[in-house]
Amino acid sequence: MNYRLIIFIVAIIFGVVMSIPSLLQTEKGSKITLGLDLQGGLHMLLGVKTEEAIKSKIKTIASSIKFSTDDNDIIIDELKIHDEFVSFELLDADEVVYIAKMLEEIPGLNVQKNGLKYEVFLTDEEKVSVKEYAIKQAVDTIRNRLDQFGLAEPTVAKQGEDKILVELPGIKTPEDEKRARELIAKPAYLQMMAVDEKRADQVYTLSEAEAAEYGDVILPDINGIDKHILKEVPILDGSMLIDARVAFDESNQPIINFTLNSEGAKIFGNFSGDNVGNRMAVVLDSIVYSAPVIRERIGGGSGQISGSFSIQEAHDVSIALRSGALLAPVVLLEKRSVGPSLGADSIKASLIALVAGFLLVFFFMIFYYGYSGVISDIALITNLFLIIAIMAMFGATLTLPGMAGIVLTVGMAVDANVIINERIRELLKSGATIKTAIEKGYANALTAILDANITTLIAAVILYAYGTGPIKGFSLTISIGILASMLTAILGTHGFYTFLYPRINKSKNLRKWFGIRVKEK
Repeated sequence: MNYRLIIFIVAIIFGVVMSIPSLLQTEKGSKITLGLDLQGGLHMLLGVKTEEAIKSKIKTIASSIKFSTDDNDIIIDELKIHDEFVSFELLDADEVVYIAKMLEEIPGLNVQKNGLKYEVFLTDEEKVSVKEYAIKQAVDTIRNRLDQFGLAEPTVAKQGEDKILVELPGIKTPEDEKRARELIAKPAYLQMMAVDEKRADQVYTLSEAEAAEYGDVILPDINGIDKHILKEVPILDGSMLIDARVAFDESNQPIINFTLNSEGAKIFGNFSGDNVGNRMAVVLDSIVYSAPVIRERIGGGSGQISGSFSIQEAHDVSIALRSGALLAPVVLLEKRSVGPSLGADSIKASLIALVAGFLLVFFFMIFYYGYSGVISDIALITNLFLIIAIMAMFGATLTLPGMAGIVLTVGMAVDANVIINERIRELLKSGATIKTAIEKGYANALTAILDANITTLIAAVILYAYGTGPIKGFSLTISIGILASMLTAILGTHGFYTFLYPRINKSKNLRKWFGIRVKEK
């Protein structure tokens, strides 16, 4: 049974069928997505304000201290958040040991103690770590948001020390551009904060500095008119959120239902149970969306955000919440729109190069190797279909360097066939039979083909792992092309020779089949 030929035929059918949607641009079927340089889109360079990540970390530490002390009935006073540290005073000297143990369990802290007064700082090493993590988290968060936004293969990569490169293929209209930019830059920092009921009636008379002296913060309402005075230390934050989905209230208005993890659910439940009759504000990006009165203990770790959302706004906010809050704000440093005309010109030039290179190789193989060159050309055509098919199947993005990779693959794919054909010709010239020459030709060529292709594949994989954007596109097409060429050259053409051997042996015309003039002995 000629299993090699069967595999080759299956590969041809697979390649042709899977490539049709991309080649004909049909509505159905898996298609290759064109990259920014081919279809146009948006190029942005973002800066990350890493200093804000330090402040966010300080707030998280303050929340942890408050929850831990409340949960263990330890009384502290004057818990305040400063730019670079948290301060508080312990009222019971017998609890010093517990406070020391609690602070030791939080990594990266530098604690300064004066009697029963504490000031908690981050160490220099922890500050560096927080800033680095903020950038990494921003890259991952932005990428997750854009994936859920529906964009195919956006490029999001760190550039330099504190910058992020974002490329969005297919963004052409101003509305889509604005929506994408807002989604990228939205901090989505969710907090549950207690309303300071003692000073609620002073919200319009107290300044922010005066409120800070009481450990409070004044934040605007979603309607832009009202204000709320809240305890600066949040009850919990969005780091404890595990899901957020769009829903509709009794008036059929969009709202966002969110779910907290077990720790958040416990904190939420304990606070609501201890503060029945008081108000708790739902704060998103320093804006109070609602501040309802707590009627009873709220268990289950779920809540909702409402506030005059459109369906699209609610959808985008829920995406931002699910993908996680940005630990540090991002700012737009550079924006460049790439027009589709550039993509059309690039595609045209690349296709000309691809077709020209392919035709030159195609006719050279026939001229130099005869019918064996035709077999090699069939393998070459199959190789191109397989590249397109595999990229379409996985929804890969084709970039201009990727098209260059396909052009290069044409030469690399035929290289294996050249090695095989030359080994067969050498054996025929030395007097070997046709069958022996074919079998030994493949056996002798196999090592050289594997060595060359595997080393190139390793380099391509490394480029893909550590490269960005254009480099990834180039390495992807090279990798797929190498794997496809090994299949078509080593298995496919060998299967053809095995199938055609009776006809070749009967013909005895080595010039027609292999491009040489010697006769078989």
